[in-house]
Amino acid sequence: MRYVGIDPSTMTGFVALGSDGVEVQRTKELTGNGKEDPKRMVFLVDEVMEHLRQNDRVCIEGFSYGSQGKFVGQQYGIGWLIRTALFRRGLKYVEVSPGQLKKFASGKGNDSKDNLIIPIYKSWGFQHSSDNVRDAFVLAKISYHLQNPA
Repeated sequence: MRYVGIDPSTMTGFVALGSDGVEVQRTKELTGNGKEDPKRMVFLVDEVMEHLRQNDRVCIEGFSYGSQGKFVGQQYGIGWLIRTALFRRGLKYVEVSPGQLKKFASGKGNDSKDNLIIPIYKSWGFQHSSDNVRDAFVLAKISYHLQNPA
């Protein structure tokens, strides 16, 4: 069994932790193939699904409803396509809001992504240049703790 975190976006963070919830087995920032949608989105979802196993315990970051910008539509599209692919494969997932992710990582639900770098490193010794992968790591940790409460 692995514990998986997915931070869906145009650059999707993916982290798989081993059954002990400590060993980092996979870290990846997935971007799909091509520059035009929906092709890029389809390839991105396929890429995410290629990294999953049937007995994975998955946490996925919920939608950031306050987001603005030209890529918000793509983020919702990618998020729903991943959820649909998980459903079709029979993989259950837990949705974690952005605020819950931040609170788990730093104790504050309103931290910026950059402010999570130090708490993630101090708590778990994990570092990565991508904030999407860092978020996926925290989601994988949440997945572990949901299955193994202290």
